[in-house]
Amino acid sequence: MKRSRSFNKECSIARAMEVVGDRWSILLLREAYYGTRRFDEFQYYLGVAPNILSARLKKLGDLGMMTRVPLPEHSGRYEYVLTKKGRDFFPTYLALKKWGDDWLAEPAGPQVVFMDRTSGRQIEYPILLSARGKPLQLEDVEVVAGSGAVSFNKKRFGGQVPHAKVKPKGASRVLRKSVSHKNK
Repeated sequence: MKRSRSFNKECSIARAMEVVGDRWSILLLREAYYGTRRFDEFQYYLGVAPNILSARLKKLGDLGMMTRVPLPEHSGRYEYVLTKKGRDFFPTYLALKKWGDDWLAEPAGPQVVFMDRTSGRQIEYPILLSARGKPLQLEDVEVVAGSGAVSFNKKRFGGQVPHAKVKPKGASRVLRKSVSHKNK
């Protein structure tokens, strides 16, 4: 089956969905964020079949989200530990959880909340702000081709923003200078 150009295998979202885009992978990450580390614990809390669990843990390991560490006290047994890449997904998980809590939770509220260990207060989700300091709305966003855009998206979105800078790998934002600063 030929994939359409809308798939765009270079797209960051398409690549992210290859990593966490199925139910069991995101739920495994949820459990890892809750502190679950052992195969039998993942199976117990998720109610997932062992073959599916094994395949998803292997996938998350192969993709660098988790690593399998031998348990010294149990020969042949392992625990699954989040890597930096897996831990860096946590804010994305929180955003997805917030959306679920806001739109899909039972009337009594969410089943789980996150508390700050130091203060004991509930974690507040940050509000995304526009450049004007107002809550970000979809209408405030202009889609432009980035420095890694394929020709299809360069044509679609009119080329790259002048002076676009991308933070090093692992960073989460694209910094842009306005076009008016071009000649300064």
